[in-house]
Amino acid sequence: MNYKFLNIEIKRDIMLLGINRPNKMNALSSRVLKELESIFIDLRDLQYKSLRGVIVYGLGEKAFVAGADIKEMSLMNKDEAIEFSKLGQDVMNLIENSPFPIIAGVDGFALGGGCELAMACDFIYATEKSIFGQPEVSLGLIPSFGGCIRLLKYVGRAMAKEMIYTGKQINAEKAFEIGLVNQVFKTEKSMMDSAVETLNEIKLQSPEAVSACKKVMNNADDSLALDAFDYEAKTFGEMFLLPNGQEGIRAFLGKRKAQFVKVS
Repeated sequence: MNYKFLNIEIKRDIMLLGINRPNKMNALSSRVLKELESIFIDLRDLQYKSLRGVIVYGLGEKAFVAGADIKEMSLMNKDEAIEFSKLGQDVMNLIENSPFPIIAGVDGFALGGGCELAMACDFIYATEKSIFGQPEVSLGLIPSFGGCIRLLKYVGRAMAKEMIYTGKQINAEKAFEIGLVNQVFKTEKSMMDSAVETLNEIKLQSPEAVSACKKVMNNADDSLALDAFDYEAKTFGEMFLLPNGQEGIRAFLGKRKAQFVKVS
């Protein structure tokens, strides 16, 4: 695939993979998701033979990934919304189950699909200015790239419900406090340097053993996860049929506060 929105740089056997759509705050459109899917399929087939780790980051000064592409979503019907959700889930699952370690290097906003992308990586490093959250309820929608499932695993049921129900956004310090982020750094450079250093430490270990550990730990998660992802995608699609879902999207695009109606 000709990558329009990915910036790929390989330093020895570590890949720096940048989401390159800074004018849209690196929002995850269908094209961006398909590019991510393509590169991680290629990397999966290589396995650990020629690659020992990946750092995913966002280009520009404002965002890691500010969310999914709401403008594209506004044109979708229910079935298209479900397919979009499943594409996002497939990409996140592909990243999560890649045989090599992947670090999310977050500098700026990691909201909605951006938070979901970061959580699909093995762990997260972040700068002090980073902001995390799943604000989909403010659009009358729900997290749909696996956020409802993965946030539970990262921060526990109670904190995940609070974050998702309120749509609240948290800073890097709070994200570290609740276990969403591994380390917090003052600058993007110090964060990226530390991520490379961590991958270099991992490279000293047996690549087969690291890959096996990742697989065992991922498989230790809830055996109902596949059913949960399917339910999440279908529920996301149903939100598009509701007046509040349409109102939330229109309000976001119109840069105004949504006026949700009460359910009778």
